Amino acid sequence: MEALPLAAAMLGGLDVSSAVILNFTGNVEQKVVQYNCEQPEPLTVRYVNAAPNYLAFLTVEGRTLVFVTVLSASGAKYAAGEYEWWTKGSEATLANLTTPDAAPIACTEISETP
Repeated sequence: MEALPLAAAMLGGLDVSSAVILNFTGNVEQKVVQYNCEQPEPLTVRYVNAAPNYLAFLTVEGRTLVFVTVLSASGAKYAAGEYEWWTKGSEATLANLTTPDAAPIACTEISETP
């Protein structure tokens, strides 16, 4: 069983007074991806994949949120509270589901390949 501590460094430097330990069996993959979105700064997302648990950590409106996968027709869709993070290939969108008339924020993965 692999223990994965979610400390301040994993949560993007968030000041936390306690730690959360997730215990997974089998393989655990962590990946950090940056996206260019409709905002001045790139959005950094940390993915933790440990089947059947798939998590995405991202900062929305100054708060680091833990998104979990939910059923989708295609791509990978994650939810946290009123937010939805949906990825397909190198494209992604961030939507606030409480404002259905607002267009989702479109993002594109930043590639490290020259």
